[in-house]
Amino acid sequence: MGVEATFRKEAVDLPELWRWGTSTGSPIRGRGAHPAPSRVFIDEAKIQLAAGDGGNGCLAFRHEKFIPRGGPSGGDGGRGGDVILEANPHLNTLLKFRYNREFRGERGRHGEGSNRHGKDGADVTVTLPVGTVVFDAVNGEKLWDLVTPGQLVVAAKGGRGGRGNARFATSTNQAPRRTEPGGPGEKRDLRLELKLLADVGLVGFPNVGKSTLISRLSAARPRIADYPFTTLEPCLGVVGLDEERSFVMADIPGLIAGAHEGKGLGMRFLRHVERTRLLLHLIDVAELSGRDPVDDYGIILNELASFSPVVAAKPMLLVASRIDAGGESDRLARLREFCREHSLRLHEISGVTGQGLEELKRAVWASLEQLPRPGAEEDQDRAEPA
Repeated sequence: MGVEATFRKEAVDLPELWRWGTSTGSPIRGRGAHPAPSRVFIDEAKIQLAAGDGGNGCLAFRHEKFIPRGGPSGGDGGRGGDVILEANPHLNTLLKFRYNREFRGERGRHGEGSNRHGKDGADVTVTLPVGTVVFDAVNGEKLWDLVTPGQLVVAAKGGRGGRGNARFATSTNQAPRRTEPGGPGEKRDLRLELKLLADVGLVGFPNVGKSTLISRLSAARPRIADYPFTTLEPCLGVVGLDEERSFVMADIPGLIAGAHEGKGLGMRFLRHVERTRLLLHLIDVAELSGRDPVDDYGIILNELASFSPVVAAKPMLLVASRIDAGGESDRLARLREFCREHSLRLHEISGVTGQGLEELKRAVWASLEQLPRPGAEEDQDRAEPA
């Protein structure tokens, strides 16, 4: 009985360990399997910054043998430490700010006698993913856009060190007793919003083959299953044509009718295609999808326009997906006819068989070569060098 009871306990406990013991977060066999917590994607956060206060100036006089009137010798206080934001290309989520939201610069040391100045406070550097937009949490003003790896911004300046009494000596006041306190460091409440940097964005209804496409064209391995809303977080993949040519593709959760009203997963993930230069609109032409492909095209365009006219106006390639499962339906024929009537070029692909994928890659690259690369935004000029 003891052996049997032990075996039964292990049979219950081991699946729980398997579910959370993976670092990749890939689906694991077994009922109730979940991705590892390390894959949690957070694209919004609020943080509080407080630069260090400056050190106080010192009130002191020189007392030394054979020097009866040494005069004032109080040193200045040290400068408070700054809080600096740095764009780090190795980060892709704001998850760490869920647990640590306060960042403080070190206070400057007070001045001392013998004209000794206080030590400056150490700066604090907060690393953010490239593509993070920083807003003032109080008034909503857009402050900085960190789009360049290694970009540094002084978000909160440390306080100025106070002057010691040696600074106030004059010919008429040779023994001043005046000093200055250190200045306060800046304090700021910031809201962070991450927008991933990619060249191409995938949009469409849920379960139309977006994750399958990015997994076939790149090394990205998003979760793929035969039910809607398999993708719950954006996924990036690098698509290479050869050793010298490549582009970055972003897969976001699917949209449905009424997404701008909060239906489905809403539209919060669409911010991740705002920086893209090209959109790939995937339309499912499989026999069992149950939707009209022409209606799907109009619904997605309407949702994009409801989110942002800028996103809706981006260049777009229309892609008929899952043509291998078309069966005897006329869905693909109807979509072809619609594209001919509206002078739209249609690319037909199958993520399962690989049909049309190479042609699609070349078409995407040709379109990207004709589109200008986005430069630094105008408001980036307001970023202060560290």
